[in-house]
Amino acid sequence: MPKFAANLSMQFTDVPFLDRFKAAADAGFTAVEYLFPYEYPAELLAEKLTENSLTQVLFNTAPGDIAAGEWGRSALPGRTADAHADIDNALEYARVLGCPSVHIMAGVVPEGADVEAYQQVFIENIRYAADKFAPYGINIMLEALSPKVKPGYLMASQYQTLALLKQIDKPNVFIQLDFFHAQIVDGNLTKLIHDLAEHVGHIQIASVPARHEPDEGEINYNYIFEELDRVNYSGWIGCEYNPRGKTVAGLEWLNKWQ
Repeated sequence: MPKFAANLSMQFTDVPFLDRFKAAADAGFTAVEYLFPYEYPAELLAEKLTENSLTQVLFNTAPGDIAAGEWGRSALPGRTADAHADIDNALEYARVLGCPSVHIMAGVVPEGADVEAYQQVFIENIRYAADKFAPYGINIMLEALSPKVKPGYLMASQYQTLALLKQIDKPNVFIQLDFFHAQIVDGNLTKLIHDLAEHVGHIQIASVPARHEPDEGEINYNYIFEELDRVNYSGWIGCEYNPRGKTVAGLEWLNKWQ
């Protein structure tokens, strides 16, 4: 049976961020994820989790200078000190929040750059992160992003992520499988689920192509959830979608699965 986490960066956006914890709990969620916690002290976020009986299941490392086109720094040559600082900061937040998984953002490869050089930097930085996180039982997630969303990101295909994961070769490093990105880039989701089954540590969902609730578009999520049960996936599923209107009004799809 799937278990779902609200994504507070994309859901309940009609209220201020710190009020979204209560909104998610009131809507029936027991867990949350979001992009970045760094605007707030970790202790304050931990209080919000406790007040609302919520579990924090995922967040990302810092994106870097978004205005300059960065979207993660862990694959950027010459930026190892920045990458390690991002990783170390995320670890401190994860410890305070009791968060079991952190998505480490790779970064964008400029057109014409040596992709293999970026890949090697990423591998080395993820190994650094894996060793830092392991004593605390915290897992690392790697995610492929569709060029439709983030052109030039280090990984676009789930199979690129799988290849890097195998080179990294650390037991606490997993794939963050976002079906929105996967359908656009890879397709053949049934095969993908089975190919990646032992390597997936977190899942995210949204409709394709509109990235709305998972009750429309070209992915049959009822089938997907049943298929995930067949491969014994027991992790969280993050609702990383843009609601068509008010978040609560669009949660009818969830009733069957809660």
